[in-house]
Amino acid sequence: MAMPHDEVERAARVALKGRYDQAFPTLTAEEIGRLRRFGAPRHYRDGEPLLEAGKAASGMSIILRGHVAVTARDGLGQVTPVVEHGPGGFLAEVASLSDHAGALVDGHAEGDVDTILIPPEGLRALLIAEAELGERIMRALVLRRVNLITGGRAGPVLIGTPSSGDVIRLRGFLTRNSYPHHVLEPPLDPAAAAVVASVAPGPRDWPVVVCPNGAVLRNPREVELARELGMIGDLSADRLFDVAVVGSGPAGLATAVYAASEGLSVVVLDGRAFGGQAGASARIENYFGFPTGISGQALTARAYVQARKFGAEILIPVEVTGLDCSRADGALGLMLDGGQRLRARAVVIASGARYRRPAIENLGAFEGRGVWYWASPIEGAMCKDQDVVLVGGGNSAGQAAVYLAGSAARVRMMVRGDGLADSMSRYLIDRIRAAPNIELMTRTEVVALDGSDTGLERVTWRDHRAGTEAAAAIRNMFLFVGADPATAWLASCGVTLDQTGFVITGATSDLRTGRAAAPLESTVPGVFAVGDVRAGSVKRVGGAIGEGAQVVAALHAFLSDEPSPESRT
Repeated sequence: MAMPHDEVERAARVALKGRYDQAFPTLTAEEIGRLRRFGAPRHYRDGEPLLEAGKAASGMSIILRGHVAVTARDGLGQVTPVVEHGPGGFLAEVASLSDHAGALVDGHAEGDVDTILIPPEGLRALLIAEAELGERIMRALVLRRVNLITGGRAGPVLIGTPSSGDVIRLRGFLTRNSYPHHVLEPPLDPAAAAVVASVAPGPRDWPVVVCPNGAVLRNPREVELARELGMIGDLSADRLFDVAVVGSGPAGLATAVYAASEGLSVVVLDGRAFGGQAGASARIENYFGFPTGISGQALTARAYVQARKFGAEILIPVEVTGLDCSRADGALGLMLDGGQRLRARAVVIASGARYRRPAIENLGAFEGRGVWYWASPIEGAMCKDQDVVLVGGGNSAGQAAVYLAGSAARVRMMVRGDGLADSMSRYLIDRIRAAPNIELMTRTEVVALDGSDTGLERVTWRDHRAGTEAAAAIRNMFLFVGADPATAWLASCGVTLDQTGFVITGATSDLRTGRAAAPLESTVPGVFAVGDVRAGSVKRVGGAIGEGAQVVAALHAFLSDEPSPESRT
């Protein structure tokens, strides 16, 4: 039996904590009239779907007559009412901005329904053309996605042991990409147990992922899951972009926002999630304009949606394996994992840096099973009332230590040097000193890890000042020990790197035109570098965002001098 309409609204108002009217505004007749030019009329019969979870979202539907029931449906077929739209309401959320993203909810006509259907391209256009109205609609799209994430009944179902490495891996991927999902444990949930018994009787096949479209995946890779959910769009080699941005951290997202807003066709590729290392920061307190601080996830999620608004194509997870700078067909070629290829007139390297893996025997055996390179709410919940080890002395380490101290019994923070002052912001040093459960251990390094098939169980460290070793029962260790540039994929292109592998910029001239290299341009014309991956960059979120904005002027200058391959004869 369907939930009565007033009960559906009451439940949604409770979930949105006073923001219901912002999430589900009603458009006036005058406002609808202004939006008609962006779409076309559509009619739906009683029971006909306007939107189906797991299938491509069709844009935004403005209800002119009738009512539409919106429900969340997970992979096990459990249906949860979300809202009912009447005349003046509109059916859309963040996925509606994309030309390919799968819908997260179902929307069915209750009686005959007339709408204006605005396709994704039209929705993006109206958000820009109708500034005040577009702001209200954009706020609603974001709040609706938040409502689906916190509601816990939309998207895929992950069935497995919550503390297992593969469940955490997939949860982290979906969480970092702001994708709704929930986890069920087979022994505790009869429906989950039935699915596991029928498709994956052995724990080796866990977790099982059941998608809203009915597909069942056994311990999938992130790219397999993303393809099934419609997160990866068109990878056609026939398309030509003005700019391809490799990496969707703060620098890459800033490039996408500014370049797309100025009319360039932009594609962003990332092998993991938007936000990069900054996206995993629990709280950034020294970023301009946020005096109370903001989480890296919140900051970069806003930038992600902003880039989508301006029409940037964002493909995650897509791994770039090589760059062909020969311009044999007049364009730069990006080789992708799986043998596919994309073409672009210019490329911005924003692939950032990856945390180093210290030389500890059998470290790899515990990665994802007690050894972590970030500290998100998922890991924080696992560490509640436990002792943890955190290795590193930079800002990322400091942010993680302060965050983990809020749930862990004790954080043993180990650094090889004599203190933190050389590599950490003062506000973090002061906060660490003030935290009663953070123990700073200087001139100390981890030397051994022990555990079993279930994960990490014991950590041994050496105090170089005292010349002694000690060990403790530790189930979670966090590593923030510096970073190496993610530039191996550039080996085939000829981009010059410094001795540590960072991209050198602004050092050459283009022999064909006599044009001097722009400050952020590499030694290969049309290939630029921004953010942490660039030699000499300031390794801060603000610096990365600034470079992402700055490079757009250089892109315009290059593209104005470089004829499009499609115009060559």
